[in-house]
Amino acid sequence: MFQIKICGVKTVDDALTAADAGADAIGLNFFPRSARFVERRAAQEIVAALGTRVCKVGVFVNAPVAELLETADALKLDLIQLHGDEPPAAMRGLAPRPILKAFRVGADGLAPLRHWFEEAMRAGLRPSRVLLDAYQPGEYGGTGRTADWSAAADYVRTAGLPPLVLAGGLKTENVAAAIEQVRPAAVDTAGGVESAPGVKDPERVREFIAAAKMAFSRISAAKR
Repeated sequence: MFQIKICGVKTVDDALTAADAGADAIGLNFFPRSARFVERRAAQEIVAALGTRVCKVGVFVNAPVAELLETADALKLDLIQLHGDEPPAAMRGLAPRPILKAFRVGADGLAPLRHWFEEAMRAGLRPSRVLLDAYQPGEYGGTGRTADWSAAADYVRTAGLPPLVLAGGLKTENVAAAIEQVRPAAVDTAGGVESAPGVKDPERVREFIAAAKMAFSRISAAKR
């Protein structure tokens, strides 16, 4: 679906900068408490400007299913990211739309994620991908804290789980090391390419994408 996602995009200019630099996906944040919250009208303009160039991901936090569906379908989003405390049953009302389920990894490591997946499998439900982010009490991502790479690498080594999107504190200076250590399917950044919360820095965006692409290329070459 994508390898490099620039999240928290709020303007057409920032979206086009990411696409031109080679991003595979952009994230539109519909969580009102976030500094990266995007209004519906602005989101419509971004989606229209991008066309089919990149994957458009809608980020939702504990949103009512009816409200979420109305937004996702009106904007023709390619992927729905559940970034809150949504139970597995939340996916049932969103089918057949692809889901990216986010988990914040704290002191308990992957145990909460494993419990969630056990419940999901009993219900016959499965997200398309999983995103691992850093844990901070009372926050739903976008903190700039670095995720637990060791836990993320353990996730990747566990058979039968959906592909991993690694987030949490990623920036140009560490994204290559993160990719090489964790071997995720994709990486995701928001604050790591900003000059201020919600304000993307074009140079940082380009540098991050170039560093991530180079790291993914090295891993791909090593596999051949």
